[in-house]
Amino acid sequence: MSGSKTDQRFADYFVISGLDVTSGLEPDQLSGENLHCAPLFRPYKSRVLANYPDSLPWNPIDKDAIGMLCLPKGLTFRTERQSRKAKFHSFIITREDGSRLYGSSYIFYEEVTNAQICAAMQTLQHMHEAEVSNIHTQNVVSIQEPLRDQSPLLEYRIINPDDTYDIKIDKLYVTKSICLISQVQFVSAPRTFLKQLCDAVTKPISFQQPLEAYVYNLLYDVPLPPPGRSMKFYGVTSPIFCQRPMAWDNTKGTGELPLFDFSLWDLVRLLGLDHLVQLFASVLLEHQILLYSSDYHRLMLVAESINELIFPFTWQHVYVPILPASLQHFLDAPVPYIMGLHHAEEDTSKPQLPNEANLCFVDIDNNSVQVPEDLPSFPFEQELKEELYQAIVSSKERMLKETFIDSVISSPKRKPLSNKFTSVASEPVLKKAQSSPGLEKMEILQQSEAWSKISAIAKKTGVWNKDFQNYDSEQTTKIAKEETTKEKFQDLASMPSRELEELKFNNSIREIFLNRFVQMFCWYEEFVILNSQDMDSWLSNRESMQNFDKASFLSDQPETYLPFLSPFLETQMFATLIDNKILSNWEESELNLKVFHSRVKSLREGLDISAPRSHIYVHCSRIKDSEILIEKRSSYIDHIAKKPQLPEGSPDPPNIELGFFPILDKNILNSEANLKPKMKDSAKWRRKDRLLQQSEHLKLNSRQRELSLEGSVAKQTWLMTRATFSFNPEDVSSESDSDSEEENMLTGDFEKYMAEARSKSLQPRLTEMAAGGMAQTNWKFVEALLKECKTKTKRMLVEKMGQEAVELGHGEGNITGVEENTLIASLCDLLERIWSHGLQTKKGKSALWSHLQNYVEIEEGNSDTGRQVDPNLLSPGNKPDCHALAWCILRKRYQNLSSMALTEGEKTVKRGHRRTGSRGNIELPVLKPLPQTLACDMRKVQEMTDIKTDVGCARAWVRLSLEKKMLSTHLKELLSDSYLLRSLYKRYAFLRCEDEREQFLYHLLSLNAMDYFCFTNAYINTVVPYRVLLYPSLKFGCTTTSANPWITFAGHMGETGIIEIPKGVLEFCVEHKNLGVLTTLRLGHDNSGLTPKWLIEYVLIRNEISGHTYKFPCGRWLGKGVDDGSIERLLVAELLPPNTNTEDIIAAIGTPPRSRSPVSPRRPLEQGGFTIPDIQEMLGHAVNGLIKHYYKPEKERGNLTYLLCGERGLVPCIEHIFLYGFRSARIFRNKFYIWDYLEKVKTHLEATLEGEIRRPSSDIDRAGFWMFCNLLTKINNAAESVGKDGKLQIFICVAVRDHTLQKWLPMIAKNIVTAQMYEEKSFMRDNDLITFIIHILDTLNDFDIILESSLVRGLNI
Repeated sequence: MSGSKTDQRFADYFVISGLDVTSGLEPDQLSGENLHCAPLFRPYKSRVLANYPDSLPWNPIDKDAIGMLCLPKGLTFRTERQSRKAKFHSFIITREDGSRLYGSSYIFYEEVTNAQICAAMQTLQHMHEAEVSNIHTQNVVSIQEPLRDQSPLLEYRIINPDDTYDIKIDKLYVTKSICLISQVQFVSAPRTFLKQLCDAVTKPISFQQPLEAYVYNLLYDVPLPPPGRSMKFYGVTSPIFCQRPMAWDNTKGTGELPLFDFSLWDLVRLLGLDHLVQLFASVLLEHQILLYSSDYHRLMLVAESINELIFPFTWQHVYVPILPASLQHFLDAPVPYIMGLHHAEEDTSKPQLPNEANLCFVDIDNNSVQVPEDLPSFPFEQELKEELYQAIVSSKERMLKETFIDSVISSPKRKPLSNKFTSVASEPVLKKAQSSPGLEKMEILQQSEAWSKISAIAKKTGVWNKDFQNYDSEQTTKIAKEETTKEKFQDLASMPSRELEELKFNNSIREIFLNRFVQMFCWYEEFVILNSQDMDSWLSNRESMQNFDKASFLSDQPETYLPFLSPFLETQMFATLIDNKILSNWEESELNLKVFHSRVKSLREGLDISAPRSHIYVHCSRIKDSEILIEKRSSYIDHIAKKPQLPEGSPDPPNIELGFFPILDKNILNSEANLKPKMKDSAKWRRKDRLLQQSEHLKLNSRQRELSLEGSVAKQTWLMTRATFSFNPEDVSSESDSDSEEENMLTGDFEKYMAEARSKSLQPRLTEMAAGGMAQTNWKFVEALLKECKTKTKRMLVEKMGQEAVELGHGEGNITGVEENTLIASLCDLLERIWSHGLQTKKGKSALWSHLQNYVEIEEGNSDTGRQVDPNLLSPGNKPDCHALAWCILRKRYQNLSSMALTEGEKTVKRGHRRTGSRGNIELPVLKPLPQTLACDMRKVQEMTDIKTDVGCARAWVRLSLEKKMLSTHLKELLSDSYLLRSLYKRYAFLRCEDEREQFLYHLLSLNAMDYFCFTNAYINTVVPYRVLLYPSLKFGCTTTSANPWITFAGHMGETGIIEIPKGVLEFCVEHKNLGVLTTLRLGHDNSGLTPKWLIEYVLIRNEISGHTYKFPCGRWLGKGVDDGSIERLLVAELLPPNTNTEDIIAAIGTPPRSRSPVSPRRPLEQGGFTIPDIQEMLGHAVNGLIKHYYKPEKERGNLTYLLCGERGLVPCIEHIFLYGFRSARIFRNKFYIWDYLEKVKTHLEATLEGEIRRPSSDIDRAGFWMFCNLLTKINNAAESVGKDGKLQIFICVAVRDHTLQKWLPMIAKNIVTAQMYEEKSFMRDNDLITFIIHILDTLNDFDIILESSLVRGLNI
């Protein structure tokens, strides 16, 4: 549709919907099964009774959609005893091309006068009473009946007399709707107009025009105000005002926020700030959002408001604010959605939802919001609430001065909250219109239980007082007649203060939320990856390109932002914003993007670019500026529409019957001339703009402005009318033709792209959501889920492979920069959505965990044949899924017994522990493999005390299985039970599509190629059992020690205390809070007893939950007088590959070269085969590994301790440098260690400092001498139990941390002791080699190296 043809009229259609007496009472299929309800409370099918005009060529009417949304619940009947309050709601119709129509429906009750309808209702009432009475006599349901779903009709009920209908004494009322359809979403003005129009039937005023005059005026004489202008038109009892925000001005580069006419004041009253911000965060992360209320307008209010508050982002997924009851099966759609579900006022129970793992459930009436687990906080959430609270407090006094008589939002039913952020939602009930004292007494009586019982008895006995029965209606009629004589039309010159305050409050709240996005994404353009290619090639390669540098953007954000920003950058709404930003290089920018960029530009102009970027909360400063424009439009009305009157020559319509809204005169409202679009309105507005500027220049007041506008426009009226009514759609000026052609050329490619995007989206039409169209829609869901699985697993693999490529020096790698935890959480959400798709019956909040529990229950029943099946599972009153579970257990047990009969007599022999080479009669421990079953992992998760919910258990199980490389295997085993699968899932479910299921498991299998620690790193408070195995050397008879051994080990999350090891014990289990990935182990003893010397080959520690096994190589002695005299050793962890056999480890390990018997002389390591180039290469790789470690994002860094002290780490390389060319025992009689050499250097330097040795030295040199000597002294004093090699390790670690080693090396090399203890061909006596080492170590000066506490244990350095 061309914008020039559509944006002309305020409203396109006026529609009347209600009861069609010719069709009778038909059940409303769209409202679901309601036969268990009383006939009065069943929904019946409504129809569009009339629409004006019949059809517009540029906007054809869809009667089915409008009829369904005008009365979403169908027709509702009531008697005079029930509440018959009129209600208003708005709705949206999304057409196939993505365009929208906006509707406003006012629903009221009208008395039924048709005798056939009343008789049909009476018949239904008798049938219902007879059926309930028959069910009441049936006390027992036979067990022999086949199992089937229990209908609600079979439940025992007592009929409430107030819910019955008696044609003799009751009046019957039915709902009717009057509705406006427009192409711009106004809410307040249509609501006021429809309410006044409805009141004109029940309470007509003096000098009232016929109803056709008001409808005709609105449809044909009230134009749509242009952007930036305000308008006044006339209702029945008072004028109605509306205004549109200013459009984008390309010359000034400014523009207001888009039109939004819902009341954010009502939104805050309903939800409160805490719940509003939670819902806001859930929508931004594209969770499934389900709104739940008994009021249709509340559903629209919350859905549209939250969509507006995420500006400049837009919701890209399924959006159905009002979901018909018959389409509730669509709630199991495995895609993000925002849906509104209506419920009856008397029904306060929570609906059965197929998936709650990724669902945000908003119970609007009860002010309750249940968000998904682990929902991250919005950045600066508390500060945002504070600013919103201040805006509410400042508006509260002004807003409550006016009476909300026609407010559609009543006070929600809930308890008052103490939190100041939610207290704004608990305002007192707003003032009611004054009523008659007689009516108040009647209301009090009707609320009494005693009155209800007495009235029911009186009605049955026929002694009801007729005058008293009609008291309510008579009083209402009397009051209406009195008001008819009193009420007159009240004209106003400017917008009422209440409406103005609501507009200003809306503006302030929207500006505050937008300001948060402006602050957070102020510099986002610097991270957009712009491509130099043309638009066509960009569109064709869009999915394979990376348009935003997420890694760099996240590294520029504060740590507190990351939990929210990491998943937000993965959403479709953020990707769409980036796409629109790139498309703006070739096309005109989208309005949202223009406004957002203007705010970003103004913010950046006030910042100092040279100063470092600060991430602090800054309050919004644009509220006052935008309020000035709103106040200006409210005070000075730009256009006043014609007053309502019938067209000339139209006959007077018949008088209306009081209390009945009539079918209007088609001949008046369907005038053919009025159906042609008015193309010249834009010229009229331009002339009015010139007059407006002139009046502003003359400083005229509002009344003078109106008179001047009326007088000037009067001269143009005849010409404008003639031009309008004689307009031919084919006669378009050449100027407008050229403009439209140019506009089409500019937007053609973009529209093509957006149409393609819409075709790929999963936004369903209502026809597709019906039961008949769900097959094709569900197939689209299956394809989308499989594609998403493929994409997510590929992302996870590429990121992991990219990191490993960087570590191996194979280039940059394609790292997307998204945190691993974000991708894992996204995978968990995907699995929950897959397992929720097509569920027969929901059980628990997590569909995946429920399936796992059912499977394990069956397997346990299969393995334990003596275990009885729970008889409750087979009882007739249970749900079908319980029966299916019970029969699956029995079937499995039968199969198991059959297989046992075939193999009877066969026995299995378990092998015991094998004794391995035990010279000292000591049997080395054997690490038994952990069971790799699905049930075993489930039990481990269930034993975790820090997980309280089913959703949390399912996520923990997925993470654990992925870390153990068993996810695909476990899920394949879970899905292998076809009987259970068929009993739990419908035929169209993803899990029952065999080809797609196999591909899904194949994609998950590919994740086994990478190592994940998603379970270990996520659950930091879980108590983990660690199994420790000590492997002493079998040589020299030192497999045991007389001393008292102890052990302590550490990971990147913490460290155990000292754990005493009982003598003679080589295997034990320790339970401790999760330590994360293990890094170091310290093993020692107190050197007591006759034979304290102990030679340890290595230590194994296994995490009994994740199965990770860590090897700590040692190969050194513990004891005084042996080796270097150490009685404790620091060992560095090495993660073993999964499923490593302990016997293979034992066979491969011998006594390391550095381990010698107490009597064997120590040999220098330079004879081990390392040459100078080898050591130089090792040093380069070690330093390079440290540099790469620090260039990674902090959460992606590996084990720093292993890079320092592990095999080929920096510390062993420095030890090789010191050992190369060291003369040691070849020259000296006693064994010398490097530590002995350093102590000799220290002694010489101390003598130099004390003046005993005269040597020229500067102050800097002397400061270096003192620091070196002080460090050695501290290590000697604090590490008494540590051997000389252990002290050397501490010395190197501290010197590398403090960046002093490269400063001390020249000083040590020049010392006279070096020449005595090193050969000429050594690092320490070659100046070029020393210079090489210094240059290599200087590259670490830019990094802050933090040592684990276990490396410098006991040292205050």
